[in-house]
Amino acid sequence: MPSMQEIFGEDGLLARRVPGFMFRPGQLRMAEAVAGLLDGGEDMDSLDFEEDSNGFSCACLAVEAETGLGKTLAYLIPAVCSGRKVVVSTNTRNLQDQILHREIPLIKSLIAPKLQAICVKGRQNYLCLYRWYQQLAAQADSLFNDSSREKIDAWIQKTRHGDRAELKWLSGTSPLWQKICCQNHFCLGSDCPEASSCFLTQLRRDAASADLLVVNHHLLFSDLAVRRTGFGEVLPRYETVFFDEAHHLENVATTFFGRTFSRLQVIDLAGDMERSALAELGGDTRQEISATAAALAGLVERFASAFPANRGRFPLNWDAANLAQAANLADQLAHLLNKTADRLVELGDRHGATWEQYGQRTADMAARLRHVLAAHVLAAPEETAEGEENSYTYWYERSERNVSVSATPIEVAEDLHKTLYATARHCLFTSATLTTGESFSYFFSRMGLPASTPALSLASPFDYQGRSLLYVPERSFPSPVEPGYQQALHQRLEDLVQCANGRALLLFTSVQAMETAYTNLAERLPFPVFMQGEASRHVLLERFSREIDSVLFAVASFWEGVDVPGESLSLVVMDKLPFEVPMDPVIMARMQRISSRGGNPFFSFQIPRAIFT
Repeated sequence: MPSMQEIFGEDGLLARRVPGFMFRPGQLRMAEAVAGLLDGGEDMDSLDFEEDSNGFSCACLAVEAETGLGKTLAYLIPAVCSGRKVVVSTNTRNLQDQILHREIPLIKSLIAPKLQAICVKGRQNYLCLYRWYQQLAAQADSLFNDSSREKIDAWIQKTRHGDRAELKWLSGTSPLWQKICCQNHFCLGSDCPEASSCFLTQLRRDAASADLLVVNHHLLFSDLAVRRTGFGEVLPRYETVFFDEAHHLENVATTFFGRTFSRLQVIDLAGDMERSALAELGGDTRQEISATAAALAGLVERFASAFPANRGRFPLNWDAANLAQAANLADQLAHLLNKTADRLVELGDRHGATWEQYGQRTADMAARLRHVLAAHVLAAPEETAEGEENSYTYWYERSERNVSVSATPIEVAEDLHKTLYATARHCLFTSATLTTGESFSYFFSRMGLPASTPALSLASPFDYQGRSLLYVPERSFPSPVEPGYQQALHQRLEDLVQCANGRALLLFTSVQAMETAYTNLAERLPFPVFMQGEASRHVLLERFSREIDSVLFAVASFWEGVDVPGESLSLVVMDKLPFEVPMDPVIMARMQRISSRGGNPFFSFQIPRAIFT
């Protein structure tokens, strides 16, 4: 591996070949640390990558790299120079686009012209040829017209992976796409008549031969969850993982190491069974499966109706009086799902892989529901002895169209030890914010990392004190719960944007707050105004960057991973600090766990999570 000084130094390759490049000591320090991680730390005397005394053998490095340091190149270039197969996992599509369309082309032009880098997404992002041809055969005119059919047909002839993102004209929420995309429970595997032309198979081949895989955290943890079962994998084998935007990892891991059962899962299954029965079965078998589908749909509707009408997320106690009927119906539903799964697998032996897939899908639903039921209704291994801490918190959620029940791990450290740390040789965790109170202890504890894990905290090269202003409203400014807050907020936003001559990114903690502010201010501001949701993130950022005096209203994904160089972005406003709802059942369980151990959940949990957000 070449010296990182030769690449990132004051007279290095980047300084000589990249117009406008500025030497940043922190960037060089990070690149050297990452190189040291990958070669075992031989050249990094100040960082110890040896095996932990408790047997923790995965070499890990945590780097807090503040804005402007150039951390993406600082980990990508050592990764490429190492010759190892590396998975780079991000939380946002914005950062993925930056890596693929800006950083990778630069690295290929300067260092590794033969570098093979590929972005791997969830399977629902890719076209399923079998489902496409089924739609054509069914002549589903309500889903597409001749124009869209011709466009997709022409695209199929030239696309390599069938990635929906290539279809700029097709909405991400298109009903047509939902009918033709790859879905795990529709995949026939080697039995598929289109197996030899499958886009997903081609993607997997290319991913297996690539040097660098770019994925998101959800896909990476989906892969870890699948590997844990011992039945397959989502990504090709890897030993080195770099997590950028690593402060999101606990939330994502929580999703994939838990289990959820919902009304819509059963409704979708029943609908698929009914359609397949009408198309593929006959006589008594068709009537039997149609009746079973109707029974599942009817029972799950009764199950959902047994929950209280209030929308939101609530702790789940099957023994509570208001959930007693739901518990009884859940037990009946789990029994019917198991019975149905056995029958569908039998059908698979005679009528093909579609029915076997339905059987596996139904058995998985039954297992999910049994897992959530286990805490209070069934004798199960999850039950804990007296004085022993439970591993899960149980909760339910009611929305406008759905009811779901979930079992969520209170802590993900143990799951990470069994999956990620047990298989990976190197892990890099990096973000602009990984410390609280100048310490990595919170991040290490939540991620199950040893306290001795090597870590760097690198300051931004920006001169914030000399080149920026921080504005905090005066004490008399109304709080969010006081009358007049919204009017005062909008007036203050208008004043600030006027002072900055536009060039403003206004960030909100809810879609409702964003839309209300946009409606109130769009006509009052003498600048071009954009709002998240009007177009794709890429298009919005391109417009915002091009029209220098514009204003962008946004939520969620625009809080991070956004790079707008130049004078187009001069003002960033946050409507409020993003504290999580303390009554959320998962948050409550984690706070109670800290309290039971003698800790202060506000200072040791809520404040650090607000800092990370």
